[in-house]
Amino acid sequence: MLVLLPPSEGKAASGRGAPLRTESLSLPGLTAAREEVLTELVDLCSGDEEKAREVLGLSEGLRGEVAKNRELRTAGARPAGEIYTGVLYDALGLASLDAAAKRRAARSLLVFSGLWGAVRVTDRIPSYRCSMGVKLPGLGALGAFWRAPMAEVLPEAAGSGLVLDLRSAAYAAAWKPKGEVAGRTATVRVLHAPTRKVVSHFNKATKGRIVRSLLTDGAAPKGPAELVEALRDLGYVVEAAAPARAGTAWALDVLVDEVH
Repeated sequence: MLVLLPPSEGKAASGRGAPLRTESLSLPGLTAAREEVLTELVDLCSGDEEKAREVLGLSEGLRGEVAKNRELRTAGARPAGEIYTGVLYDALGLASLDAAAKRRAARSLLVFSGLWGAVRVTDRIPSYRCSMGVKLPGLGALGAFWRAPMAEVLPEAAGSGLVLDLRSAAYAAAWKPKGEVAGRTATVRVLHAPTRKVVSHFNKATKGRIVRSLLTDGAAPKGPAELVEALRDLGYVVEAAAPARAGTAWALDVLVDEVH
């Protein structure tokens, strides 16, 4: 099972360990593209601060993020699973998983990123600020930039099993499973059962809980149909139907009564 996650806007501080080595990150086929984005981002943030803030879409209160990006090549790095914070990651609670569940997380979780493309939770990275929606002066929109390298690397990373896609739209734009891989991909929408509306906060929290439940239980669904059964066994209310066309992802609705 491969689980595709969005990153978080908020991030923990960089560590005090050795600085980033892009060649040591998972998915080495993305190394050249990572270097391109990293160089462009560091150069941008080393120049006109106001221009960098505008390009990155940062408010006055987030001016310090420009300085953080300027030091990306020398800042200490720590596991991505410790860098990413926020609602989904709080609910996932990687640090509190038992040893077996942590091993499953290391194998199965892939976090998408405007800067790195995608990383495993064990990959050591510095704290940064660069969303997938950013348009860097020399590279253009990052969602479009990442499509070609992702198309080369991600099908192999997906292996032959289930792909559980929990990304937001901006990050889903960087890689869309196609063909046979799409047929074993499931996307999840979390709905407030009484209103059948998506509410951002508990959408993220529920997705984090779903991943935690699967990791803790040791569930290993082979495909979308098996995922539906696994989630129901774990107590989730799931609505799903097989897609009408081959090579199309399954769409699952998880219904939640309480907003929390």
